[in-house]
Amino acid sequence: MTELLNALNLAGTCAFAISGATIAVQNRLDIFGVMVLAFITAVAGGVIRDLIIGAIPPAAFQSWHVLALTVAAALLTFCATRLVIRLQNVVQLFDAAGLGFFAVDGTQRALIHGIEPVMAGTLGLLTGIGGGILRDVLSGNKPLVLSSGFYASAAIAAITLVLVARALHLSGGEGVAIAAVALCFCLRVLAIYGHWNLPSAPIGTRQ
Repeated sequence: MTELLNALNLAGTCAFAISGATIAVQNRLDIFGVMVLAFITAVAGGVIRDLIIGAIPPAAFQSWHVLALTVAAALLTFCATRLVIRLQNVVQLFDAAGLGFFAVDGTQRALIHGIEPVMAGTLGLLTGIGGGILRDVLSGNKPLVLSSGFYASAAIAAITLVLVARALHLSGGEGVAIAAVALCFCLRVLAIYGHWNLPSAPIGTRQ
């Protein structure tokens, strides 16, 4: 399980770093700004989770690997600026991947630390959406989680699968985790291209 969690964390870090770097490139930040936004997007959710569960120092600061990975992702994205600008939806695809990896990873880590399942799922959701929220706020955009109904919903579906499998004492934790990540990613991609959204508040309602 430790190897699985490490793999999920690294995959999520890479996906969210590319997501953050892509937004930075699209907003024409300089190379340092691209690296900063990539790093913040990649680690913010996990840092918040670790601080809440008492895992000090947070996993992102226990070695240089996470920093190196985010810097590499930022530099690659920066060097491919023209390609990034042409592929407008790439940020959403990497964001969908990062959301799935971190939501499942965050839930699993919270469970290992003895957090009650429902609250472990809440921490998993926070891990998944935290970096994206900070990325959007710092880049001057409306947070995606507030404007796309099937953003948090996709993560919740993945988290629910993990918690149900645990409640049923199903074996094959790695298989469940991979299935949950795939579920989140597929739902999010379908929502992007199918324009799925939850009902919004009606405009012009009177009290």
